[in-house]
Amino acid sequence: MEAARRWARALLRGAVPVAAGLLLWVAVGAGEERRQQTLKALPEVSPELLAQRRRQNELVMAALREAAETDENVARRPVPWRK
Repeated sequence: MEAARRWARALLRGAVPVAAGLLLWVAVGAGEERRQQTLKALPEVSPELLAQRRRQNELVMAALREAAETDENVARRPVPWRK
């Protein structure tokens, strides 16, 4: 009987942090969805601006990929995507 109580108490002590983490995860997830919907509704978000940002991200990723593939210090080189 005493072993069952200790087992139940240990199970409860382990379940409390898991439940708290799950509640925090749900709260943060709901806020993230709301934030993404708000960003989509902004008037500044136009197809042209999104295409420009996508192109900028592609250039940055290409520079990172090139830097990863070479031993040369590419940070000292003039970069075409810098404004």
